[in-house]
Amino acid sequence: MNAQISKPEGDVNAVAGPMQALGRAGKAAAQVLAQANTDAKNAALRAAAAAIRERRAEVLAANAQDVEQAKARGISSSLLDRLVLNEQRVEAMARGIEDIVALPDPIGSVIAGWTRPNGLKIERVRVPLGVVGIIYESRPNVTADAGALCLKSGNAVILRGGSESSRSIKAIHACLVDGLRAAGLPEAAIQVVPTTDRAAVGYMLSSMTEFINVVVPRGGRSLVERVQKEARVPVIGHLDGNCHVYVDRDAEVNMARDVVLNAKLRRTGVCGAAETVLFDRNGNAASTVLKALLDAGCEVRGDETLQRLDTRIVPATEVDWSTEYLEPIIAARTVDGVDEAIAHIARYGSAHTESIVTANPATAERFLSGVDSAIVLHNASTQFADGGEFGMGAEIGISTDKFHARGPVGVEQLTSYKYVVRGTGQIRP
Repeated sequence: MNAQISKPEGDVNAVAGPMQALGRAGKAAAQVLAQANTDAKNAALRAAAAAIRERRAEVLAANAQDVEQAKARGISSSLLDRLVLNEQRVEAMARGIEDIVALPDPIGSVIAGWTRPNGLKIERVRVPLGVVGIIYESRPNVTADAGALCLKSGNAVILRGGSESSRSIKAIHACLVDGLRAAGLPEAAIQVVPTTDRAAVGYMLSSMTEFINVVVPRGGRSLVERVQKEARVPVIGHLDGNCHVYVDRDAEVNMARDVVLNAKLRRTGVCGAAETVLFDRNGNAASTVLKALLDAGCEVRGDETLQRLDTRIVPATEVDWSTEYLEPIIAARTVDGVDEAIAHIARYGSAHTESIVTANPATAERFLSGVDSAIVLHNASTQFADGGEFGMGAEIGISTDKFHARGPVGVEQLTSYKYVVRGTGQIRP
């Protein structure tokens, strides 16, 4: 990794040379990775996981410096939660890499195959995307997840994390490079942009189309909006995580309470956290669920009907229905049945993750088929919106797109395909 570049923010001329060098090295590494066998990729991942464990003291020390600086800058509580590493989170990074090792290698797998009447044998075969650019804020664990997922799927990756986590990223990246070196794979397979200059982001989005095949943003709305606006290559990601839980009239009360509390409060700063809870007007769970939320320290912004249940509930405004709080705040509303719940989600939701709590299978199926979001759940917390929880080892992010990838973006979603056609001398008449 190159030494840190200390130039004034926004200096395009200063970043152009280093960014071009990253692009060239990444493209060359991608060509090697596309032909790398599964054993080599898995060996690199195992060695990287081992290095993370061996170097955990270095990783935690670097993170402690990042956290101290972020606090001094007045970082928000949601971003701070994403930034902080501890022994458990470092171990989770290592385990996540090992989980990716256990996944089937998607590259070269035949998605479909058929033979034409003229004898041509046609196969649709998975191939890597090439070079993936990932731009992210706060979350230093993305470094490990993204590096491992891209490597397993045969892609080179260029990582650009936020300045608030630069030391943590550098320490984690060193472990990944150890793994690549141990397996004899190019170290440029996983690269980190060596500058915190914001001009690097703009350059990466607009001036590296020769090298980068797709960009994945992970961060707040302003970052994602910028990436979607400026990128000259395809973007995989989501803008907001305005997730809902609908508590149906046939919901079991204690289950509804437990699901909603977990969906909102397990970790309020993740994109799968519930931001709105909808209650069937004819149900009987609202009082219990809302009391539990309030007692747990969650602010509830409710409609007039729900305000009558507890004096601690504050009035909701129109803005609340479309707000991603990422804080212990939730909007609450009564609806007339599952169809009105679906309509509310369609109007205000962000097509990320929605859940229904009900004991009625027909109502559940109506919700699951009628809600047009990337992830829909029945009797389960929205916080399961996670690639690791889906058995995908890890994820680069959640996509709300309908083209290419939707939902958790794991190894298969980081591939494309090509058609391989085998003949015996056929010519077209």
